[in-house]
Amino acid sequence: MVRILFVCSGNICRSPTAEGVFRDLVRGQGLEGKIAIDSAGTHGFHAGEPPDARSQAAARARGHAIGDLRARQVRADDFTTFDLILAMDRGHLRELTAQAPTAADAAKIRLFMTFAPSFGTDDVPDPYYGAGDGFERVLDMIETGSEGLLAHLHTLWDES
Repeated sequence: MVRILFVCSGNICRSPTAEGVFRDLVRGQGLEGKIAIDSAGTHGFHAGEPPDARSQAAARARGHAIGDLRARQVRADDFTTFDLILAMDRGHLRELTAQAPTAADAAKIRLFMTFAPSFGTDDVPDPYYGAGDGFERVLDMIETGSEGLLAHLHTLWDES
């Protein structure tokens, strides 16, 4: 079982969207027994809340239901529970690396966009305060990154 944690700031826009999109991709390939998925925020401002209504609407329009998810903050045990901790931007990467209890735990932390190099950016932008198509752009990035992540996992399984 591979355990993956997606992380953004408050766990109401980017990371729950990534959790939902990746969950659907994993389910669609029948891999639920091989991959466990969760999301969290570097901060607990929205703990217990569902994803932002705009994130839910954008995801729903593409067939992803994320309304069942609830925000939570990253916990110390996440660094031992998860095999891969994916930061939505460089700020989250810095925060997570600083929180990691050991160098081995820090080695589990990566930028999510490394799995979507075609976008030419390290960061999934925060759509929360933006206007226009920000949530759609985030979904484009997350869908592409999720496909890249799953392809990466397949190559690891093929090697073993």
